[in-house]
Amino acid sequence: MSPRQKRLAMVAGLITALTVALALVLNAFQSNLVFFFTPSQVANGEAPQGKSFRIGGLVVPGSLQRETDGLKLQFAVTDQAKTVQVHFQGILPDLFKEGAGVVAQGMMQADGRFMAKEVLAKHDENYMPPEAAEALKKAGHPVGAPQQFQKAPTKP
Repeated sequence: MSPRQKRLAMVAGLITALTVALALVLNAFQSNLVFFFTPSQVANGEAPQGKSFRIGGLVVPGSLQRETDGLKLQFAVTDQAKTVQVHFQGILPDLFKEGAGVVAQGMMQADGRFMAKEVLAKHDENYMPPEAAEALKKAGHPVGAPQQFQKAPTKP
């Protein structure tokens, strides 16, 4: 083998290795990509069936129902236009409460239920996930907790 052929073989091997590495990175990125949908988009059938995605909005007051074991529960998430029932098995975050912003990650089931694997709650009184705030804004509601979801003032 001549020196020129050796260099060509090395370059070809390097290009092949880089191509394989790039394909593996892109595959890992694609399989971990999770999209966000509003309850209106989910209700309109825009969310994927059988693929994981996030749904966000406000927890409807009075919608939280726990089963006797305390770990299985369901609640409703709304963007003030549509509402979606979320089923979850596990422990809710400490900051989870009715009337507050929430993002749940999971899948739509064939029977129309959203089965959440993870529930994330807002981290302070003024925070709302950007996607949920945008969805509320598009629905014609002010960003932040709508009037009917705001807490009554406490006495000092």
